[in-house]
Amino acid sequence: MDTRFRGVFPPVVTALTADGQLDEVSFARSINRMIDAGVHGLFVLGSSGEVAFSTDERRREIIEAAVRIVDHRVPLLVGCIDTESKRVIEHAKQAQALGADAIVATAPFYALGGMAEVERHFRLIHEAVDLPLFAYDIPVCVHTKLPAGLLVKLGLDGVLTGVKDSSNDDAGFRFLADANKKAGHPLVLLTGQEVVVDGAYMAGADGSVPGLANVEATGYVRMWNAYEAGDWATVRKEQDFLADLMRIVLVPQGVQGYGSGVGAFKTAMALLGVFDTNQMPEPVLPLKGENVERVAEVLREVGLEPAVSVDAVSASAAVREL
Repeated sequence: MDTRFRGVFPPVVTALTADGQLDEVSFARSINRMIDAGVHGLFVLGSSGEVAFSTDERRREIIEAAVRIVDHRVPLLVGCIDTESKRVIEHAKQAQALGADAIVATAPFYALGGMAEVERHFRLIHEAVDLPLFAYDIPVCVHTKLPAGLLVKLGLDGVLTGVKDSSNDDAGFRFLADANKKAGHPLVLLTGQEVVVDGAYMAGADGSVPGLANVEATGYVRMWNAYEAGDWATVRKEQDFLADLMRIVLVPQGVQGYGSGVGAFKTAMALLGVFDTNQMPEPVLPLKGENVERVAEVLREVGLEPAVSVDAVSASAAVREL
């Protein structure tokens, strides 16, 4: 197991200006805030990082900015997510050239295949790029569940360094952790959960990739430190606090999917003064009015007092009339 990739690795939410450009000032503020909180690494261009919305030019902008801001303080993972192998390899080569420390890729999607194609996909990426490779298991988006046996096999063969598990399959993760342990722990296992990270640690996770850490990273760092110390009471206490905070994604009304998930993260970050706007990528609409107030109310209830008014955040993002 590559121990460089243990701990808390937040998937960095991408900051946008009101006109939809990369907001490097807010992006840097967020990254520095998480590093100062003690995170062990960062992951850009994941689902929370708007990879699915990003043009090739925007991907390059995000990687260049992240590499410059992070400045080798922690390992930087870069998502190279695309439909098929050749496209992923192009992204991976760019990430390597720009200074990524590791790359992350899903199974192929849109033109679906079987497990033989999935295995070949990861082997082709590994062959093409000299960087640690993480498999991103996110079947809700790519419609393929990565089997534990295949992942461990690719770990033993040196193809995969680790797995970022966003399957929401807690039993499956437990079986993966058990198989990984029996094989000598070739894979770094990172859970993409936010509210049951404690359970993943108990199952054998080597770290977490929680989107909520963009809002509140210190709780995840405290939970990791308690886990490392064997202090399960503190692990549970921190997880309970973070689960309570995660209600920000549940309170928006009339919004679903990306707009209520990452949209709530951005809104909370704008309320806390981390982002200058809660602007979303087109065609996703930003939270406004009462939905911003609902997010602010959750922040207050857990002890995170907003630094910016609800009205200011509501007015910060632009929605172009069509």
